[in-house]
This record gives sequence, structure tokens and C-alpha cells, in this order.
Amino acid sequence: MKRRVYLSEQPLEEARQEYLEYLSQIGALSPGPPEEIPAAEAVGRVTAEPAFAVVSSPHFHAAAMDGLAVRARDTFGATETTPLTLRVGEQAHVVDTGDPLPEGCDAVIMIEEVHWTGEDTFEITAAAFPWQHVRVIGEDLVATEMIVPASHVVRPVDVGGLLAGGVTRIKVHPRPRVVFIPTGTEVVEPGGELRPGDIVEYNSRVLGALVREWGADFTRYEIVPDDYDRLRAALDAAVEVADLVIINAGASAGREDFSAHLIADLGRVLTHGVGIKPGKPVILGEIRGKPVFGIPGYPVSAVLNCELFVRPVIYAKLGRAIPPRPRVPAVLSRRVVSPMGVDEFVRVKLGKVGDKIICTPLGRGAGLILTLIRADGLLVVPRLHEGFEVGQTVKVELLRPLAEIEETTVIIGSHDLALDVLANRLKVKYPEAALSSAHVGSLGGLLALRRGEAHLAGTHLLDEATGEYNVSYIQKYLPGRGVVLLNLAYREQGFIVAPGNPLGIKGFKDLARDGVRFVNRQRGAGTRVLLDYHLRLRGIAPGQVEGYDREEYTHMAVATAVAGGTADCGLGIRAAAGALGLDFVPVAEERYDLCILKDYWEQPVVQRLLDVICDPQFQADVRALGGYDLRDCGKIMWEQE
Repeated sequence: MKRRVYLSEQPLEEARQEYLEYLSQIGALSPGPPEEIPAAEAVGRVTAEPAFAVVSSPHFHAAAMDGLAVRARDTFGATETTPLTLRVGEQAHVVDTGDPLPEGCDAVIMIEEVHWTGEDTFEITAAAFPWQHVRVIGEDLVATEMIVPASHVVRPVDVGGLLAGGVTRIKVHPRPRVVFIPTGTEVVEPGGELRPGDIVEYNSRVLGALVREWGADFTRYEIVPDDYDRLRAALDAAVEVADLVIINAGASAGREDFSAHLIADLGRVLTHGVGIKPGKPVILGEIRGKPVFGIPGYPVSAVLNCELFVRPVIYAKLGRAIPPRPRVPAVLSRRVVSPMGVDEFVRVKLGKVGDKIICTPLGRGAGLILTLIRADGLLVVPRLHEGFEVGQTVKVELLRPLAEIEETTVIIGSHDLALDVLANRLKVKYPEAALSSAHVGSLGGLLALRRGEAHLAGTHLLDEATGEYNVSYIQKYLPGRGVVLLNLAYREQGFIVAPGNPLGIKGFKDLARDGVRFVNRQRGAGTRVLLDYHLRLRGIAPGQVEGYDREEYTHMAVATAVAGGTADCGLGIRAAAGALGLDFVPVAEERYDLCILKDYWEQPVVQRLLDVICDPQFQADVRALGGYDLRDCGKIMWEQE
């Protein structure tokens, strides 16, 4: 077939509004015919019409207390000085809570307020008033009273009210039927052996759970390879049985990106390409009066597209309004640069430091599923802005409860695998707590402390003059600030190389050899400081090292570059090499400390962390990573008042 490329960059609000208006005009947003279901099974469903009480609740006058039912007029005149004696069976009747009120009675005297004078006589010292301690007919619900309105999401308490009012069946909007078609010759089911080029299909599981959470039914088709006729047949069949269809992948303009052509072939494409990042290639279409979406295969793009375009359609078909997420002001710990002309959605980590919520952007790649897992909030950079500066206050949409964010310990600084272990053990021991770790290098961590953006920083900065770690840098960048320098571990630094060390790398001089591709850490990282120190000792200029300017932000990213064959060598910790089955050439032992502001030392966000650091299970888990010595773990190495 002829390749056609048409990608627009329509503004988000304009594209969404035009699409929803079009769907509304053709009746594609109207709920389907109501269905009647048992009221007891209606939690989470949306009512198609109001439900009215069939009977009153209670439907009889009932005793509200254990005691004696009486006629109020028979008790008049009773006082503490002139008690009144009544006889059971003639002037009173024994009742328990919930019993029907005996005929002629209109009040109940609590059993605690009577004094028995005989087997069937008692005296009272206060008169009862009419309908005292009585649940009258209709006290809760009156027959014909509306219990729940239309377009109401049924809650557990609503079920109780419906049944109390004699409503055993209610009419609800049908759940919209969503059919998901995963596509791609390279896409494979989870769990099998992976070959180069294979992509695990997990989007359907993520989006299916979201769709069900929004109130729709979800059906997943088998993976369809990149064959136009087979894709067309699958789409045609899906439209027949679905209320809306999602085609995953094939939304862009590559040679095998057929989604836009398929939708246009069978129906109509209203928009192909929206000014958002990530997720620009989204397709908004319609086939035989039903919404059809083409969304990119990258997970972050797929989730964002579904939240922005699929969710409003589902909610409209259920007669619901989308509840807004809470938004809070937060201070940026890093600069965010964004291209003009697109609304960019940046996922962020959040934590409260002092009286400020600190916002740290996560990776912005459309394929980074981990950013979806770790995100606490969503920062939107409007299309007419170029970004935000470090320290700027921005509005963030919350993806987690604010209470959780306020219990988060914020670490900014050098990366270490032990921090992941620390985060896990912290959550196990203190379920209410969390750890936010941003990797900006040791120096970046100290600067974050100076700006008041973290509780503590991970640091391993070597002072070349003294051989001491961290102290001189703290004195330089945090003068006059009260800090505690606490050791987490000693760790082996060395060269991460391919299995078998095929290039025979043994020392820093080998980095200057022809054909050795190096991958570096970012400026300000302690590992970068260590590298520069050893290069200067040996008279090696940075320009002699191929790849010196290629920077990664974590030890695992360095190890991944070597494992992936894009670099031959990188400086990092043994644990990172071991994690990916790489070889390791040790060159130094270094001290990795936590620099903790004294302002927070006594607070739970730090004290919980200290408790976990001294936990034998945490230390055993760190040792199991390999390359760690915990001889001073939890020890205060230095303090500054």
C-alpha cells in the first residue's frame, strides 16, 4: 500500500474538545440501554435512574432501647420525691431494642432508669414524654423517598439504604465494552524467552486495569502482527462487539505504523497527532459510530493518552464527571526544560522538607515504566512555556495521598544500590513511611541540602589533598549548617567490563588506549571526582579518554551501557557489575556516607531511617549485593554544629 504520513500537532484542549463534541453529536457518548441488577451487587455501578424507597424504614414503631414500653400519659407526675409505681402487663410491657412497640404504647423507659419493687412492679422517678426512645415509622426512610439519584456511583452504604427501603433491584448504566488490540510483529507475551528485538506486551494489563478502575469492561485480543489485512480484520471484528476500541502501537508514521490508515479505511480519523509530550502520535477516530483510539506503544505515552482521551469517553458513557485530582504547590529541585508548542507531562517524586513540598522530576522517556511506578505527582509544563527553573514553585497534581508524601524521607545525592534496599526495608518496618531518592551526584546532594530541598544527601567525595571523604566539601558548601555525617557503607569502586574482560583493562592508563570506549558519570558525582583524581595522577587528559563526555547518572546505567555493548568500560561499584553478570576490576575502596541536616535529626523521617540502617536484616541484604563492607554502618563519622 502507499505510505501516507499525516501527523498534526493540534493543541490538547482543542483536540479533546472537538473530539468529544463530535462523538456527542453522533450519539457515541450516550450510555447504552439501562440494565437491571440486584441492589446487593451494585457497588461501583452508576445508577441509570433514581431509586425510591418502596417501604418505610422502620416500617413499624420500634423500641430504640431495652426497657419497658408505656403510655407516656400514665407516667405523668413521677418525680424523685414522688415516685410512681407501674405494673408489668397492665401499664407496661418489657421490650428489647428493635421490638415492635406494643399496641397503645408511645414511649420506652430505659431498663437502667427503673427500680423494681416486686416481681412485676417497678417505680420510676421521672415522667416519660411521648415517643421517648422510640424509632417511629419512617424515622430513617419514608416510602417514596429518593434514596440515590441517577448518575450516582453506588457505595457500600448505598446498598444498605436500598435494601432497607425495600429496593432489591436497580437500573444501572451498562459498563462500556472496551476492546484492546495489541499489535506488532516484535511484540511477545510475558514470560517467554526474549530475543533481541522482542518487546514484552504488558500495556494491555496496565490499561485493562485502568479501564476497569474507571468502570468499563475490558477485553484483550491476541497480539496481531504488522500485517495490514490481518489488522484490518481484527479492527473490523472489534468494532462489532465493542463500545470503544484501542489499537496499541502503530500510531506514528513508521513503515509498519498502520493504525491511522486502518481507522481511515474503516471509518474516520478526526485527529492524528496532538501537541503533548509524551504521546504526540495519538489517533482519535470513529468507526460506525464508535470511538476508536490509536495509541503509541511506549507505556508512559499509552497511559497518558488513555487518561487524557479514553477516560473522558468512558466517564461520559457512564453519565459521570471525572473527579479532579488534588493539586499542591511544590518547589522544584531540578530545572525542567521543555519544548515550546507542546503540553509536557512530567512525572515527579515528592517529599515534604520543612514546610515545603519538594518536587524532583523523574526520567522523561516515553518508554520508562518505572517512572509510572515511582511517581508521586504529575507536573504539567504548558505549551507556551519553555520550562521551570530550579527552586521555582509549581503546581503538582497528586498521584498519591498527601499524607504519604508528608511521611517521605527525601534523599538527594549520590546513587547507591543500598538505597533501594533501604527504601524496601523502611516500607516493611514502617508501612506509613516512604523514601524518595534522587540521583544528582554527591555535590548536587550537598547543594540540595544548602537549598533546603532534602533531609539528607548521599555523598562519597574524596578530598585529594587529605584523602578524607566528604568533610572538606561539607565545610565548603554547608558552612555554619548543623549536620551529622553518618556512614552507610564502604564499597568497592572499579572498572565494570564485559564478561572475561576481553580488552584486558587493568588500570586507569588503559582508558587512554585506542579502541577503549568509556562511559562516565555526571559532573559532581563522587565517582567522577575519583576518576579525575586518578587521571591527573597519571597525567592523562580527559580528551585522551574516548567517551569521557558521555555521562550517566547511576552505577546501574553505567553497567547497562557495558552490558548493552555501547561501552567497553565504566567506573562504578562492584554490586552494579554483579547485578548484570559483568566482570569487575577493583581499583579503590571508598566511603559512602549520609550527610543529615541536624534540623531533621530528631524527626521521624530521619529516626525511622536510622532504625532501619542498624537493623541486622538491612545489613545482611546489603552484604548480599556484593562489594560492601559495613564495618562502620550507622556510625557517626563527623559532626558540624
